[in-house]
Amino acid sequence: MSGEDFTKKKLWGGRFTGETDPVMHAFNESLSYDKRMWAQDIRGSQAYARALVGCGILTSDEASQIVDGLSRVGEEWKNGNFKAAPEDEDIHTANERRLKELIGPVAGKLHTGRSRNDQVATDMRMWMLDEVDAMVSLMKELLSVMAKRAEQEIDVLMPGYTHLQRAQPIRWSHLLLSHATYFASDLERLRAMRPRVSMLPLGAGPLAGNPFAGLDREALAKDLGFDSVGPNSMHSVSDRDFVVEMLMWASLFSVHASKIAEDLIIYSSSEFGFVQLSDAYSTGSSIMPQKKNPDSLELLRGKSGRLFGHMSGFMMSIKGIPSTYNKDMQEDKEPLFDAVDTTKACLQILTGVLSTMSINAPKMRAALTTDMLATDLADYLVRKGIPFRETHHISGSAVKMAEDRKCELSDLSLADLRTLHPAFDEDVTLVWDPEQSVERRNAIGGTSRRAVHEQVERLLAQLS
Repeated sequence: MSGEDFTKKKLWGGRFTGETDPVMHAFNESLSYDKRMWAQDIRGSQAYARALVGCGILTSDEASQIVDGLSRVGEEWKNGNFKAAPEDEDIHTANERRLKELIGPVAGKLHTGRSRNDQVATDMRMWMLDEVDAMVSLMKELLSVMAKRAEQEIDVLMPGYTHLQRAQPIRWSHLLLSHATYFASDLERLRAMRPRVSMLPLGAGPLAGNPFAGLDREALAKDLGFDSVGPNSMHSVSDRDFVVEMLMWASLFSVHASKIAEDLIIYSSSEFGFVQLSDAYSTGSSIMPQKKNPDSLELLRGKSGRLFGHMSGFMMSIKGIPSTYNKDMQEDKEPLFDAVDTTKACLQILTGVLSTMSINAPKMRAALTTDMLATDLADYLVRKGIPFRETHHISGSAVKMAEDRKCELSDLSLADLRTLHPAFDEDVTLVWDPEQSVERRNAIGGTSRRAVHEQVERLLAQLS
């Protein structure tokens, strides 16, 4: 094939007579990765063919030929039989080239009034809408697993930590639901993203709009399942905020996934032994037979860097480009596709980890020590009318007394405590029950049984 023949086969080839540098062709093409949008490209083109009937550009018979021909192209993609040609730069040129081979010159009418600028933006939004729906389903599965575990294991008590130091007793379910609350917010943000993605660019042309009277963009939007029509043609072809928003969302979700992964990595260590991952989500060592490594969780933690990198990288790609379409924007697809693939994998792995891991309730309970009830000791005196700033100091003095004697805080006698303040009485022994400590935290959002049940119910309501 000569250079002239090669360029003339391109949509833009009429203006050019020189041969394209093969390295430039490889640098410029996007079919190798945007072919995953083949179904969306075909759906969009079929809808556009139907819309062109209203403009008088296509007859009903011609539109039927194009729609049927595109269905045949789609079957080739679906069955793995589609053969790309050297001149196929992207999914749009590949599908149109194959359509012309199947139905002849009438295929050339399909691109009337349409640009690859509004076509690619439409394809990407359609693809993202499908993926948002898929990720909403995966998010709901994850949260359902977390809610179910929280209900079933509500009786399990464990230490709560600040600064990774033992702080106060909590329910294991309360910890689990703290992470679920992050993910529930992620689900809200994901759902809220959908209307901004579901805005039709098709009909915007290269930048100035469609020049053919009778093109009904609202009907076109309805045909393709979009919520609204892009109100400004220049914005429609250049807007990639929806890509940025997805990358931001994926980056924040991954931070939340990394956070729970870190907790579970720590709690699964021999030093803690609170949880044990199933073999399905663990690996061994190549040299130490005793090892059971939480690789699934470590990878979840590591993916956050990858996803943040996609977001920051793409933001830098688009921050200074001038209005409407510029080729820099082709850099949107690879980070978006990888971010969505990575996030979906993370969701499935995390759901699998949480649904199969086991907990060691006795070990969690055994890790509760009475020094964690020092605040409860201060609160005991508050209930007797003493200001908290004073009771905090008194409780601290009790902690110091126990440390000096190398005994538990609960081992201090009533006589010992009365040396610190005369308000201590026989009922002080009730302070040393961690179950009572947990139950006293009964306000909304607390770790009591009732408060945790409310959290579960609220979470389940968000999923419906």
